[in-house]
Amino acid sequence: MVNRIPLIAGNWKMFKTASEAVETAGQLVDLVADTTGVDIMIAPAFTALDPVSKVVADSRVGLGAQNLHWEKQGAYTGEISAQMLTASGCRYVLIGHSERRQYFGETDDTVNRKIRAALDADLLPVLCVGETEGERESGQTFSVLDKQVKIGLQGYVPQDLGSLIIAYEPVWAIGTGKTASREQAQEVHQYIRSLIETTFSPALAGAMRILYGGSVKPGNITDLMDMPDIDGALVGGASLEADSFSQIVKFN
Repeated sequence: MVNRIPLIAGNWKMFKTASEAVETAGQLVDLVADTTGVDIMIAPAFTALDPVSKVVADSRVGLGAQNLHWEKQGAYTGEISAQMLTASGCRYVLIGHSERRQYFGETDDTVNRKIRAALDADLLPVLCVGETEGERESGQTFSVLDKQVKIGLQGYVPQDLGSLIIAYEPVWAIGTGKTASREQAQEVHQYIRSLIETTFSPALAGAMRILYGGSVKPGNITDLMDMPDIDGALVGGASLEADSFSQIVKFN
């Protein structure tokens, strides 16, 4: 069996000024300094990336960004490139988060192009997928995920995707206080892994980390991580405070 190192990732969304992010990151670095056996990532706002990178340098905490553009440069007002992210110290980048899809016109096609840009810059892409409450209630969960994964990764080969991470985030559980049961989450994670296996290869499927995101808290992380196909978490609100996030990181 492949040993997949868990990843606990914090998405800070549109919270925290640069100075607030630096303070929280510093607290987190201290709290998780002795933690082993798990990878840790935080994704602050773009304005905080550079100062936070200095705080987390040579620590257990990796730096990620919340989005990127697929071009290296150009007349794309308000956008940011993969090269700008790496220059700011980023190692990870979230791609296709449900809020980007819902509010800012992200599509499976743009996700596909962004993954290529991330890989070309040696960033670790975290591909976010998930269904809405209506889609789940109408029995479309697996068809939605099938489309998001297959179009998002169309044109890639297994050798391209060794660093890819997938985050399953049921949209109905993000910021709502609702959480998929660990059995529901495991069922979907197992489906995603089987989809990667049939679309690409068993080896890639076995090695790929698949995270769960959706109202993850210190009180439910252990139950989720007990499931065989859940390899970590993408944490929203509970990642904004160093204490609660460090508790999630120390789930075991």
